[in-house]
Amino acid sequence: MTKFIFVTGGVVSSVGKGITTACLGRLLKDRGLKVAIQKIDPYLNVDAGTMSPFQHGEVFVTDDGAETDLDLGHYERFVDVSLTQLSNVTSGQVYGSVIRKERAGEYLGQTVQVIPHLTDEIKSQVHGLAEQESADVTITEVGGTVGDIEGQPFLEAIRQMRRELGADNTLFIHVTLIPFVGPSGESKTKPTQHSVRELRNIGIQPDILLCRSRRPLSQEMRDKLSLFCDVAPEAVIEGLDTESIYELPLIFEEQGFGSLVADRLGVNGKPDHTEWKKVVQRIKEPKREVAVAMVGKYMALQDAYISVTESIKHGGIASSARVEVRRVDSEEIEEHGAKKLLKDVHGIVVPGGYGDRGVEGKIMAIRHARETGLPFLGLCLGMQCAVIEFARHVCGWKDAHSAEFDSKTKHPVLDLLPEQEGVTDKGATQRLGAYPMRIMPGTHGRKIYGAARASERHRHRFELNNEFRPELEDKGLVTAGVSPDGKLVELIELPDHPFFLGSQYHPEFKSRPTRAHPLFRDFVKAALKHAG
Repeated sequence: MTKFIFVTGGVVSSVGKGITTACLGRLLKDRGLKVAIQKIDPYLNVDAGTMSPFQHGEVFVTDDGAETDLDLGHYERFVDVSLTQLSNVTSGQVYGSVIRKERAGEYLGQTVQVIPHLTDEIKSQVHGLAEQESADVTITEVGGTVGDIEGQPFLEAIRQMRRELGADNTLFIHVTLIPFVGPSGESKTKPTQHSVRELRNIGIQPDILLCRSRRPLSQEMRDKLSLFCDVAPEAVIEGLDTESIYELPLIFEEQGFGSLVADRLGVNGKPDHTEWKKVVQRIKEPKREVAVAMVGKYMALQDAYISVTESIKHGGIASSARVEVRRVDSEEIEEHGAKKLLKDVHGIVVPGGYGDRGVEGKIMAIRHARETGLPFLGLCLGMQCAVIEFARHVCGWKDAHSAEFDSKTKHPVLDLLPEQEGVTDKGATQRLGAYPMRIMPGTHGRKIYGAARASERHRHRFELNNEFRPELEDKGLVTAGVSPDGKLVELIELPDHPFFLGSQYHPEFKSRPTRAHPLFRDFVKAALKHAG
């Protein structure tokens, strides 16, 4: 029988539930258990696809094309699994499903209500993932904060699951904040007490408290939390800030977090953290250091490019190197020039994005990389900007652009996918999810991948325009990867450059700390070589 773990959050949002869930998944996987992971988002959007990066951070894409919450990226990176659309449940999906069933007459004339119809739908989503994955343990993170009105049906659903499945098969973990306030910086447990009281009012008693704090918890504080929140003293786990999030599974293991969860659920297994310890050792004891610029337009929000940032670091781990990722605003490059802002870096990554703001700065950065021999990796829009730059400054088409940004250009070197013509809905209408790719022999791409074929995840509407492809190739732009039918360009490169590649897909969604994606692995190698 599958065991179910539910992770809730209190006091403030963004308290670290996603990282906690990911770390716990790793601890259980290292005990030989098959782990399924799921994120519940109480917002009414059907998915994260139409949400602004400034509000929600990056959109993480699964193999089956689901546009999901960024926490799924943490889950995949820590647990090294490929998740599906069942791993992200939103209020929009749940309400939509219930309404469709009501319209189809599936409720046999009943008055459709939050309880039991909505909560039954939520429970079916949780059970559905467990069944699909044949999981030993399913971990479900409930987004938001206890007390949020939109999260109440989800909390009620997991309360019902405890009653239906029993305490031996369910576990509640509450992640909360221990702030320190006042001139003396005194740490306070009262917010956590209030948060747990709110949970109790709903009918949920947490089994484990994971307390985020910038300072170690004193024994007095642990005893107080244990007494007032009615959890065992050993079930008060400390979550301190760390230099690298990848240290956390081992830190939690030292506190007995993994063993405590396994014991409570009766799924004991001897942990083997050998692989993860190697990762942490390489992070803490790097042999070299290198600086890489990430040029984009969402620089004010760390979460906007989180998978790209982590993937660059994975490339560093593979080479036992620490990579300093410098976030450079592309609009600043437009104002001050690429040479000034990129003078001290050893490589440039231009990630994806939407809209024309900052595009010219990205193009300037790419030209700087091409002309100076600086290692360059372009991702999705970054690859498209590389094509625009090449078309303008090598082919001589001064007006070259993407039809996304200039519908009147005579050289639309990027254009809409044929199937995108006439599409008006914004949600889930792009080219999404995993698609196969052929990698051309004799190319850098073929050498990097070490294979003739690969599967990569996509999220875009525009493609390299085949009308201009022959001329671009004649001038030296190499098509290193294509769709199986050869009609869509997936990977471009410059053969006479130390490292200049652009992918139409998003390799960052498949990179792991235990095995960096080949493009990021070799990009960092090239940056290290450039650094000398």
